Amino acid sequence: MKLIVNHSSMQPIYEQISGQIKDLIMHGELAERTALPSVRTLARELKVSALTVKKSYDALEQEGFISTVHGKGSFVLSANQAQLLEEKRREVEAELEAAIRKGRSCGMNQQELTELFHIVLEEL
Repeated sequence: MKLIVNHSSMQPIYEQISGQIKDLIMHGELAERTALPSVRTLARELKVSALTVKKSYDALEQEGFISTVHGKGSFVLSANQAQLLEEKRREVEAELEAAIRKGRSCGMNQQELTELFHIVLEEL
């Protein structure tokens, strides 16, 4: 499992880790019942605190992505990938709505917002 931690990011490290694992699960790259690396192993690989990895695993467990069995490890739960992807789409929609509201509050019209959207989209 290849995870990348950006220490200069404004996003907390535990969120970076849990977000990347969620993406792997949602895109089918981590199948049901796949064992995740132990907290200590992943912490050592990523050069972060074991408490940070534990916090990531706890968040993933709370959201229903993994299950942790004491003494055995953490495992990917069966996930309805279509439902998970729909959840991500809703998040994108909400963020786009927020960006549009912000643009309108600055006096941008629909054409300006559309042009800006296409410029940003092309840059990515």
